Amino acid sequence: MKVKRIVANINAQDISAAKSFYQDVLGLEIMMDHGWIRTYGLDEEMSIQISFASQGGSETPTPDLSIEVDDVDAALEGMKKAGFPIEYGPVDELWGVRRFYVRDPFGKLINILAHED
Repeated sequence: MKVKRIVANINAQDISAAKSFYQDVLGLEIMMDHGWIRTYGLDEEMSIQISFASQGGSETPTPDLSIEVDDVDAALEGMKKAGFPIEYGPVDELWGVRRFYVRDPFGKLINILAHED
């Protein structure tokens, strides 16, 4: 037996509010829509990971989700233009990532990051 996928499920009364953050700014596509659940993603293989943390690093709160992108500064600019509140960063962390924290439309703390080359 092997794990094929891990899906994060966020409880939301208005699932349409996810579009501006996850589709418009981050560029994810709608993979499934049953009216009561809408799944965003990409049709490419992603790594399977689940993390358990006592903090978010640098004494920050533990984020609800971490999303790796190829360009943190472009993601940051998109979030700012869309009016999403930045809560931390951007910062180059000692462990080799550039990141920032932002709140999604549901109040979840999202860690947007890129690994340094």
